[in-house]
Amino acid sequence: MDREEMKQVIASCELFEGLENSDIDKIINLCREKTFNVGEYIFHQGDSGEHLYIIIEGQVMLERAINLGIRKGIVSMGILGQGHVLGSWSLLLDRSSLLLSSTLCQKTTRTLAMRGADLRNLMLINKDFGFNILEKLCFLLKDRIQAAFGAMEKI
Repeated sequence: MDREEMKQVIASCELFEGLENSDIDKIINLCREKTFNVGEYIFHQGDSGEHLYIIIEGQVMLERAINLGIRKGIVSMGILGQGHVLGSWSLLLDRSSLLLSSTLCQKTTRTLAMRGADLRNLMLINKDFGFNILEKLCFLLKDRIQAAFGAMEKI
């Protein structure tokens, strides 16, 4: 994938849309393309992740194992496709934590992967850029939390 294609993927990503071209160029330098096959997990709930992934093409199911005593199960919190981002958000806040969900590839899925700590460094260098990312992250996490609560109701 060339830089121009990467630029288009990043610019259309839910976390990065609306950023200046100069900021997108900096993000490109952090990214590596990675492909996952059908049935493969990008990450598992409970892992200590360090990457964020932008879906170039494909489809993953965001799922969570829930144990509510007598009610246990794995529930789907949604299907994510092109332009969606997933991974370890806590690294953007300089904290490590365990991942709260798993991502199972429903189709062969191409991603751009970047270390969350590297993105954080860019955010610290340019506070306006960092604020824009964190603001979008808040809305994104709100949607994911609502999906998790909806999934719990299915058990």
